[in-house]
Amino acid sequence: MAVDTNVDHRTAIVPPPIADPAPLGLAAFALTTFLLSAQNAGFTDGADAWLGFALAYGGLIQLLAGMWEFRNRNVFGATAFSTYGGFWIGLGLWFLLVEPNAGGTAGTLSDLGWILLAFSIFNAYMLLWSTAVNPAVFMVFLTLQATEVILWIGFFSGNTSIIKLGGIVGIATAAVAWYTSAAGVINGMAGRHVAPVGQPMWSPAVQRRPGSPVSRVESPAA
Repeated sequence: MAVDTNVDHRTAIVPPPIADPAPLGLAAFALTTFLLSAQNAGFTDGADAWLGFALAYGGLIQLLAGMWEFRNRNVFGATAFSTYGGFWIGLGLWFLLVEPNAGGTAGTLSDLGWILLAFSIFNAYMLLWSTAVNPAVFMVFLTLQATEVILWIGFFSGNTSIIKLGGIVGIATAAVAWYTSAAGVINGMAGRHVAPVGQPMWSPAVQRRPGSPVSRVESPAA
């Protein structure tokens, strides 16, 4: 009886799982939103405390969280964190490079209005799809939607009272995002739900990550 000596002894290498990037992305989003919203609300006396953090934390770190969500095959988290990481980087660059030549207050307000209008369109469909994640994430996108809409109304109208209201709602948005981030940290450490984030309002094909505030919603196979 012949013995097959051509045995393939190669072992498939399975990449190790990575830590859940969602709490980091939410924390970066929350802090930067808080700083800019405090300025919009007229609560700060300094210059532009938000700018450096928009580029480094809300921008770069949140963008990295989005890239790690691609590694996790999480289409919702990857899209949300990458887009808002790009938003903060873009807003910071606009402030540094474009705003000085925007043509005065009217041009600046017009630019900001169009920027916020565009992102409120993106946020609107992410708000709808967040109903498949959990109520905590849904509330992040709901308060953010309110913030963006109020702000672009304020910017287009040049009404400082409306802009200040948008800042106050933005602070509430940051608080909700911070809670959702904190829940993700402690739940991830414990491997179970310690801080509640709620159950999805509807359930697509998802793979649960123990304690994650953002469930993995995978793209269907081609």
